[in-house]
Amino acid sequence: MTPDLSGATDRRRAVSPPDLARLTGVRSGKGSFYRELRLTAQRLDRVVTALDTISRALVQTIEGPENLVRAVAEAARANLDADWVLLALADGALPEATVRHLILDSAGVAYAFEGLSGASDPGSSLPDAVLNRLNDILRGQLAEFRLPVIEDQHAHVPIELDGGVIGAFAAWTPPHRTLDATDAVVLRILASQTAVALQNSALFTKSVTLLTQSEARNAELLATQRQLGAAQRHQVLNSERQRIARELHDSVAQTVLSAGMQIEVCRSEFDRRDTAGDVVDRLDLAKDLTRSATEQLRSAIYALNQPAAAHRSSLAEMLGQLATVHMPEDLRVTLRVNGAPTELPGDVEHALLRIAGEALFNTAMHGNATRAIVRLTYADADVSLAISDDGTGDPVKLRLMLRLAEATDVDGRHRGLANMHARAREHGGTFDVYRSRLGGVRVVARIPLASNESHAEDQDT
Repeated sequence: MTPDLSGATDRRRAVSPPDLARLTGVRSGKGSFYRELRLTAQRLDRVVTALDTISRALVQTIEGPENLVRAVAEAARANLDADWVLLALADGALPEATVRHLILDSAGVAYAFEGLSGASDPGSSLPDAVLNRLNDILRGQLAEFRLPVIEDQHAHVPIELDGGVIGAFAAWTPPHRTLDATDAVVLRILASQTAVALQNSALFTKSVTLLTQSEARNAELLATQRQLGAAQRHQVLNSERQRIARELHDSVAQTVLSAGMQIEVCRSEFDRRDTAGDVVDRLDLAKDLTRSATEQLRSAIYALNQPAAAHRSSLAEMLGQLATVHMPEDLRVTLRVNGAPTELPGDVEHALLRIAGEALFNTAMHGNATRAIVRLTYADADVSLAISDDGTGDPVKLRLMLRLAEATDVDGRHRGLANMHARAREHGGTFDVYRSRLGGVRVVARIPLASNESHAEDQDT
């Protein structure tokens, strides 16, 4: 007896895997199978190409709205093989977007009435359908186009943002290019991403503008801070000048005057006793010296009491004051500045001023010099201060004294050299003693600018 297999056959058909039509979208039982497969492959290739074009278009966000709009319109034109592509925003929508509309023809030539650099003036070259659609979109007359419209040779897709229509895409294709559902999907993706990309581009442009304004305000703030710092240094300098003037008048000047009076009394006693003339000559010399010292003190007190000019706040100007106010008349001091002046931290300027003051004091008191040159040099990597004189100092002996003072400091002598060296070293700099071309001694202090900045940052933290 032959078994009945019809039921098993029916069960195999019920559990059979999906057929080719469900996998590929085409049916294999007709002669049109290969034609449908070929069309499907073409659509797939077109979609992949379109998505690649869309992705390349949307990365133009940071390049500004103009490049973004051009790239998006070109992506739509290339995907549809369109004769005309129109992208436009309604008046009042995305007000930050500077490019409001763009039209491309089949060759990719751009047309715009305004807001797009390098675009051609449409004139009378636009078809009526394109021009009328542009006017409808700009005026916001989109009631009949709030849903996508896909026809054989025409497509219209609204651009939506936050639940509202802000513009639209429109395209017209030649007779041989029939639009289908795949083209509608691509246009919808392009339209939805375009709205977000345009908003991001506008926000990015605005952020760049705000950043530029912030940098300008920051530069103004830094300039104001420098001015306030200069004014503060100016005020401190004036206060210190007045304090020194009071101290000189109330103590040193009175002491020198008293010493001169005592010398005058002693000389008169010697005159009455008719003693040795050598002692009288020495007393005369001492009297002359005290008179000269008194005159110099009075000159210094007068100069210190005069308020410095408001603009005298740079290191070079303070060095100029130091050279003219504190030096004796028989020492001629010249100040020279090389390079473009750089704003230095206050403690660095203070250190350089103290080094210059100590060096000039040594020149005047110990060097027997008649001429000195103070040279301030601004370089890219450092700032240097050099003081040269034509005196009788020996740089070899001074370097030996400097090493002894740093090593032992037994009697406290020659601390001036050690102090100058220490001030330079505190700011990462160096201090050296050389033979001057003028014949005397040249001391040089160099302080690196990078070290100053890091030193200032360490102090701030």
